[in-house]
Amino acid sequence: MSTAFSLPPPQPRPATATQPRLRRHARHAVLTDSAAIAVACLIELARTMSTTLTPQKVVVGTVLCVLWPAAIGAARGYEPRFAGVGTEEFRRVFQAAATLIAVVATLAYATQTPYARGYVVVALPLATLLTLSGRHLLRKRLHGWQARGLLTHRVVAVGYPASIRALTTLLRRERHHGLDVVAACLPSTVPHRGQVDVPVAGDFSTVPEVVREYGADTVAVLACPEFDGTALRRLAWQLESGDIALYVAPALMEVAGPRTSIRPIAGLPLLHVGHPELSGYRQLAKGAFDRLAAGAILLVLAVPMLAVALLVRWTTPGPALFTQTRVGKDGQEFRLYKFRTMVADAERLKMSLAADRAGVLFKMRSDPRITRIGRVLRRYSIDELPQLVNVLRGEMSLVGPRPPLPEEVASYGADVRRRLVVRPGLTGLWQVSGRSDLSWEESVRLDLRYVENWSLTLDLQILWKTVFAVVRSSGAY
Repeated sequence: MSTAFSLPPPQPRPATATQPRLRRHARHAVLTDSAAIAVACLIELARTMSTTLTPQKVVVGTVLCVLWPAAIGAARGYEPRFAGVGTEEFRRVFQAAATLIAVVATLAYATQTPYARGYVVVALPLATLLTLSGRHLLRKRLHGWQARGLLTHRVVAVGYPASIRALTTLLRRERHHGLDVVAACLPSTVPHRGQVDVPVAGDFSTVPEVVREYGADTVAVLACPEFDGTALRRLAWQLESGDIALYVAPALMEVAGPRTSIRPIAGLPLLHVGHPELSGYRQLAKGAFDRLAAGAILLVLAVPMLAVALLVRWTTPGPALFTQTRVGKDGQEFRLYKFRTMVADAERLKMSLAADRAGVLFKMRSDPRITRIGRVLRRYSIDELPQLVNVLRGEMSLVGPRPPLPEEVASYGADVRRRLVVRPGLTGLWQVSGRSDLSWEESVRLDLRYVENWSLTLDLQILWKTVFAVVRSSGAY
C-alpha cells in the first residue's frame, strides 16, 4: 500500500455471494424460455389438431423446443453480465428468435414442408413474446434482490473525487443496479480528506491491493487522463486472475453508442463521434409519430378527461384547466395546458412560500396550494394529459426535455440552453429517473443526455418506462 494513505479497516465480503444467485437466475431463464417455446408449440398443435396435425409436425415442435434455448444460448442470452442491464439481454433474445425463424423458414421452403409454416408464422413469434415477458418478470425479481442487497457487487471506484461522488450518489439512489461503492482510489496528488463519502483506500498504483483488502469483485474506472490505454491494459491484466469485473467510464460517457464508431486511420483505432440528429427525416418521423400517437390517445381518453375536468370544476372553485407560458424549441414561448391541481390564486401565493429544494426549480414536497383532488391527479400524472393538445399542435413532443418557465430560461448558461434545440416533452429521462426528487443539476444532465443521444428507439424505451414510473408514483408532488 502507498504510504500516502491510511487504510481504514476493510469491510468483509457479504455472507450472501453473488455468483450462486446469478447462476440461479440463469437456470430460471433457461426454464422460462423452455416453457415459453413449449406453450407456443402446444398452441400451434392445438390450433391445427383437426386439420394438419401429423406425427411429423409433433416431431418438428419437439425439435424446436430443444433448439429454442440452444439458439438463445448461442446468442449469449444467458451470460450473467447481460442480466438485468439495459436492453442487451432482450436484443439477444430477438437475435436468436430472428435467426431460428429464418433457418426454419428456409428449411421448410427447401424441403417443401407445409406444416412448418405454422411454426414460423405463429409459434416462434409467440414464443418470442412469451420469452420476453418471462425475462421481464425475472428482471423485476433480480432488481428486487439487488435493491434489498441480496445481489450486490462490491465496487472499488477509481478516478477524481467529483466523478466518484456522482457515481456513489447515483448508485445509492438507484439500488436496483446492485452496485455498492465500498472504496475509492484517487490520484496521489489530489487531497482526499472529505472529498468523497467512501473510504479512500489508495491511489492509482494500488488498485489490485485495495480490491483484495475490501473483498471487491468490481472495479469502476472513471474518466481521468492518467488511465490511458496502456494503464488500463495493465490493470486488466492484474485483475483477470481474480475474475474481477472491470468497467470503464470514458470521457464521452454522455454520448451513446450509435453516435460513436471506431475508424482505423494510419493504424490507429480512432473513435469517431457523429453529430446528434436534430433535423432531417428522423425528426420528421418523430413529429409524425408524436401527432398520430397524441391524436389516438386523445380519442381514447376523451371521455375520462372530460370527467376529470368536471370533477376539478365541481370540487374546487376556478377553471378546470391551468395554462402557463413555457419555453419550447429555439426559445419559442407557448401556452402549456394542464388540469388545475392548485387553488385558483396559486401564482399569487407562490411568492410567500419557501421551496423545499434550492436551485432554479420551485418544487415543494408538501405544497399547501395543491387541492385534494389535485394531489391524486399529480400522483398519477393525470394532470399532464391536456399537454397532448400541445403535442398535437407541434409545440411539444411525447418525449423530450422538461418544458421550462421563461424565468428559468433567463438564468440558463450556454450549456443548459442546449436543452432548447429540441421540443420539450410530456415525459422524458427526468420522468423515469426520479421526477421531482431529482436535483436541478441531475435534471439538466438527463435532459442534455437526451438531446445528445435522441433516437426513436430511446423514445419508445422512455414511453415504456413512463408507464411503470407513473404506476409507482415516486417523485410525484
